[in-house]
Amino acid sequence: MNVISSIIATLSPEEKRNFISHLKQKNKRNDTRNLALFKLLDTTERLKNPDIILYGKPAKGAYHALCKRLHDRLIDFIAAKSFDKESSEEMETLKLLLASRIFFEQKKYKTGLKTINKGLLKAQQHDQYSILNEMYYTLIQHAHHLPDVLLSDIINDYTKNQQLLQQEERLNIFYATVQNILQTREKDATQAIIDDSLAQFGFSADTMSYRSLYKIMEISNIAANATMQHHVMLPFIEKVYQQISPQKETRLKHLFYHIQILYYVANSYFRNRNFTGSFTYLDSMHEKMLLQQKKFYKRFYPQYILLRGLTLNYTDKPLDAIQTLECIDERKYKDQLVYLLDIKLTLVVCYFQQYELKKALRIFQEFYHSDHWYIEKTGILWVLKKSLIEILLHIELANIELVSSRLTSFKKKYLPYLKKHQEHHILEFVKLITFIHMHPEKIPSEAFSTMVNASFSLEDTGQIDIFVMSFYAWLRSKIDHRSIYETTLQLIATRKNTI
Repeated sequence: MNVISSIIATLSPEEKRNFISHLKQKNKRNDTRNLALFKLLDTTERLKNPDIILYGKPAKGAYHALCKRLHDRLIDFIAAKSFDKESSEEMETLKLLLASRIFFEQKKYKTGLKTINKGLLKAQQHDQYSILNEMYYTLIQHAHHLPDVLLSDIINDYTKNQQLLQQEERLNIFYATVQNILQTREKDATQAIIDDSLAQFGFSADTMSYRSLYKIMEISNIAANATMQHHVMLPFIEKVYQQISPQKETRLKHLFYHIQILYYVANSYFRNRNFTGSFTYLDSMHEKMLLQQKKFYKRFYPQYILLRGLTLNYTDKPLDAIQTLECIDERKYKDQLVYLLDIKLTLVVCYFQQYELKKALRIFQEFYHSDHWYIEKTGILWVLKKSLIEILLHIELANIELVSSRLTSFKKKYLPYLKKHQEHHILEFVKLITFIHMHPEKIPSEAFSTMVNASFSLEDTGQIDIFVMSFYAWLRSKIDHRSIYETTLQLIATRKNTI
């Protein structure tokens, strides 16, 4: 797939239709071939001699020139689309900044000052440090024309804002550094990675802004998901949350960040099997979603529903969980693709645990994209989970040939990755389901039970992630001749007190 095809692949069907209309409006001649080229490249197939297809004869030069023009049109279209979706608060502040500069240039100093002061208030409300930097700089430039403004006050505000802006920049570097370390280092000492990186960049929770604390918690949550060390990260996440100002004014000013932080805390409690704590923070999250005329309700509803459905499922309320997850309207939340995919996969698991295998398979068949597409959208861990659930589903449905092909495909695609990243639990699980597939008659044996217990080292299961425990429960149910769901709940209940 060439560059233009890759760009086209990022567009939704509606965006493609809009782009075609955009091209038609821009075309001044009827013989322009950019529409034909767009339709030709809107495919995953590798094309041979596309110039001959378009022109009816070899025309490499004309073809490359046409590609260049279409590429530029696509970039312009995507850029314009991104401006349309840009934060309304940020765009409004930028407009006020630009308007004030025009007024100052035209020597309309009172109007310019009034306009930029309005922008300053908006930018301060939303911690827009880079825009504030430009506003203070503009005021310093024109301070000698503004008798009501003290230059020393502006310089003081400018200096304070620069410190906040620099902290924001260091935080972005910290974020990238931790992400890089997590990809290259072994999966121990996750907490040490966070602590060392915070110290390296000179961060102190006591002096950080609300938004900075939110970003610290965001990277902590990513680290816990990447390493499955939620038991290690929970104390840190609780500590960071305690640093957040309890004042109502601060919470309302940073409502978006507060809602997301509550989700992170609720998710951390869930992954550590503290379901009471998870429900508590989910209730608080929903309460905040209703504030400011439900300003952020749509934005957070899918992830709220996902975590609430999961928590219900693991607290012996499977029917409530399924009903909760099924209530989501995909058309309404299509911009929240990752959470919609998570909800679908969770529904598959819920039905699977209840032996509603046909319903599970029917939902699973809606995952019609390639693994590569899903990796780009959701990450490889989601795809690994999806692939393993599909194999288990076909084992339960006794689709022997499909199990064989899916196992072979999984090993070919992902064993090198799993070995490189030391995903021991997944490697052991694949080995065990391969054994079950090849030797189903040996499942009741004591030797197989010993093999399963040895593979998962369950004397320390208080530290095993809840989703890993769920896969283990399927193995255990085979040995104990009990339902998957009953086995899952029992394992969680007997192990969660060890956390």
